[in-house]
Amino acid sequence: MDLIALLHSIGYLGIWAIIFAETGILFGVLLPGDTLLFASGVLAGQGHFNIWIMVTGCFSAALTGNLIGYWCGETLGLPFIKKYCARLITDDHLQKTHALFEKHGNTGMIIARFLPVARTLAPFLAGVIKMDYKDFVKYSALGAFVWGVGLPLLGYYVGDLLPDGTIDWLLVPILLFIIGIIALPYIRQSLQKK
Repeated sequence: MDLIALLHSIGYLGIWAIIFAETGILFGVLLPGDTLLFASGVLAGQGHFNIWIMVTGCFSAALTGNLIGYWCGETLGLPFIKKYCARLITDDHLQKTHALFEKHGNTGMIIARFLPVARTLAPFLAGVIKMDYKDFVKYSALGAFVWGVGLPLLGYYVGDLLPDGTIDWLLVPILLFIIGIIALPYIRQSLQKK
């Protein structure tokens, strides 16, 4: 699959829609937010996108997604997950995300941005437990900035360093490396359980 062609075809709006869905809609739990943000930054570094337009939209999509996720959690509650999302979101996912809040408090909203599944569940659960809305917005905005602006900017500087013509064959290994780093805690935890 040609990632560059894919990102070109969906463009800014497609990228932002995926970021929004992953952070605000429970069915977005399987979307690749981290890699998408980094890849869009790499492509911006190569001149395919404007980085400032990209990060502004990514921040807005990430924050808006969280606000919608909170509203859904507050309005629909856990019975909605049990009835409609049980195949995608297991009790284990819910327990791990809840444990993140227990351990880190409100800063769990920032940490969750970098954890697949938790990134989608955290705003929903914050709404379920009726986390103070002002705190929720503050920590969600900070997390949206660090994640939604930070990862594309990191990709932008990496993309700017790559010589012309190398992006086609270097981007996928870089993205696989990032996925590996993100997956390490889960792999380690799975091995410790055995």
